[in-house]
Amino acid sequence: MSRSTADSASSVPLPTPKERRRLREALALSEEEVAEAMGVTRATVRSWETGRSAPRGRKREAYAKLLGTPGPTDLVRPEAEPPAEPRAQAQEHSQQPQPQPQASAAASASGNVRPRAAVKRAAKPPRAPSPAPAISPGPARKGPSKPPERLRPVAAEAPAEPAAPAEPAAPAGPAQPPALTPEEAFDALYAYAAPGLVHQTYLLTGRRRLSREAVEYAFHHAWQRWPEVAVDADPVGWVRATAYEYALSPWHRFRRAHRHPDAPPTEANRRALLGALLELPPSYRRTVLLYDGLGLDLPETAAETEASTPAAANRLLHARAVLGRRIPELAEPEALHRCLSALVAEAPTATLLPARAVRAGSERRTRGWTRAVLGVTAALIVVTGFTAATAPTRYIPVNAPGEAVDGVPVRGGPQKLSPEDLELRDKLRAEPNPGPERLVPAVG
Repeated sequence: MSRSTADSASSVPLPTPKERRRLREALALSEEEVAEAMGVTRATVRSWETGRSAPRGRKREAYAKLLGTPGPTDLVRPEAEPPAEPRAQAQEHSQQPQPQPQASAAASASGNVRPRAAVKRAAKPPRAPSPAPAISPGPARKGPSKPPERLRPVAAEAPAEPAAPAEPAAPAGPAQPPALTPEEAFDALYAYAAPGLVHQTYLLTGRRRLSREAVEYAFHHAWQRWPEVAVDADPVGWVRATAYEYALSPWHRFRRAHRHPDAPPTEANRRALLGALLELPPSYRRTVLLYDGLGLDLPETAAETEASTPAAANRLLHARAVLGRRIPELAEPEALHRCLSALVAEAPTATLLPARAVRAGSERRTRGWTRAVLGVTAALIVVTGFTAATAPTRYIPVNAPGEAVDGVPVRGGPQKLSPEDLELRDKLRAEPNPGPERLVPAVG
């Protein structure tokens, strides 16, 4: 594959991760079928739909066609007309029977063929999607399910086609507002979303200090990854997911400051609802807050909680049942939706750091981690060099002295002579007796 072909395949536009999941479910395709068609694993398809990674090259183009996004081969290109044939040859061809069009390998080579799973599904009669538990939709969502305002960076406009020279110049319209700098865009996002996120995180955890810490942590990461967050279709959702993940981490139970929730509110209704929410498991608590509190639809809720749509539906049903048993007035989905929506829409009262301080803290934290990594690396290099310089170049065996061990037999062979034995040996060597007489020891 040439470089130009690879660049064009890598530039195929893809929908947002949440939209990818919605399009797959609209086509009644499972993750296994998409993975089989693309030649990847199910975990890879799930990472594509959660935004952790994205396909490249040929797989990106095939994935875009599977979801229904037009790729570069789907664009209309002018084709050169075939050369004109002689009149007689044209008449001869017109008299011959024309072959019927058939699907061949040439059609596959053109790139306009869907992956294997989609082709198999097209050959079979359509089937209904996997049944999910029936969920009462609750009251009709008034207005958009998400906040109407979106803080998106100003995208660079595509180069326009050259205008005709004969057209007169149009009168200048109103001046366009200047594009926001990264710092200004981050500050606007922080001022818009941070207070509400602190209030939502408090409803999830029941701890005000932890909620402020989670939101500051999320915005620290957002500033570190600002090029990624700035082009995200839902930057508020990106920060919200990070804050929820940090706030619901089970490791906070080992911290003394966050071991127990804060004092419950004085109002009886709020105290009962907050207590019932805190009795739910974290994943169920998060699901019911996103669906009934913020008004997200079921696929978006499942995508943000990194669960399948049936699993999110089951969590929602279980959470509603538990809340209905604890608070009979909220047994109906409409009443629960109204109560949670009013609770989420309350004006936040938390005092937050200014956006400039959050940005400075994120940069200071990044510098600290960088210096720590460099320090550890330098220490490892020094220790390795010192070990290599002082290590012996050859092996010197160590002869340990013998020790008497109980239960082990005495080694064979000559033993060490005592002083008497040495004296006798010297006497025998000094006075040898060559005759047959016996050696009679003298009595002294």
